[in-house]
Amino acid sequence: MTSIGNGEAGEFEMSKAAVRPYLVSKDAEGRFRVTIRRTRFNSQNYPLVTATLIEESFATATAARNYLRAEYDVVATDIATS
Repeated sequence: MTSIGNGEAGEFEMSKAAVRPYLVSKDAEGRFRVTIRRTRFNSQNYPLVTATLIEESFATATAARNYLRAEYDVVATDIATS
């Protein structure tokens, strides 16, 4: 985020960058988890993202991506990793 105004605390411009709807990330135990993100926009056109972590975990990121492709018919460009 970038600050606006005179730099005082609390003055920030929200990011309007689109988020990918599926996130594959590694948890504390080293397993990979999938988060499904839904984006809607408020009346001022700012994105509001709701993230839902699915229960299943995977041994590899590739297994998580393959699960998304099989269960949700996802294309590779819709999957973010962290």
